[in-house]
Parts: sequence; C-alpha cells; structure tokens
Amino acid sequence: MPSPPEQPYPQREAELGRIALWLHPADLGWLSSRCCCTHATPAEEQQRCARIRFRAQAALHKAGAKDR
Repeated sequence: MPSPPEQPYPQREAELGRIALWLHPADLGWLSSRCCCTHATPAEEQQRCARIRFRAQAALHKAGAKDR
C-alpha cells in the first residue's frame, strides 16, 4: 500500500502564490490527459496546459495512484 502523499509546506506554497486543490484521483487522471490545444493555440497557453497536466500526473504518481 502506498504511503500518503507528503503534505506541502503551507507557508512556502503561499509564498509561491499557490492554492491547495484537492481532487478525486479520477478527476486528476482526466485532467492529466485533457488537452484541447491545437497548432493555433498560443505558446503561452500550450505551456500552461502542459504544466497543469504535468502537475496532475505528478500528484497521482506521488499518491501511488495508477493512471485513471
């Protein structure tokens, strides 16, 4: 059984401007695979999409959850 994910340091996360968001693993799996970018999507938006998908997948991995 995987160990529970490490809790972030609230003060550091606040300093980085991050806000906690708890999602069901199935929702994280959906988010990590969801991308509506096309070749016409601006690079900045493509990078944002990639960051969000990466963080969703990393959260699943850290929690020991399989891809959903």
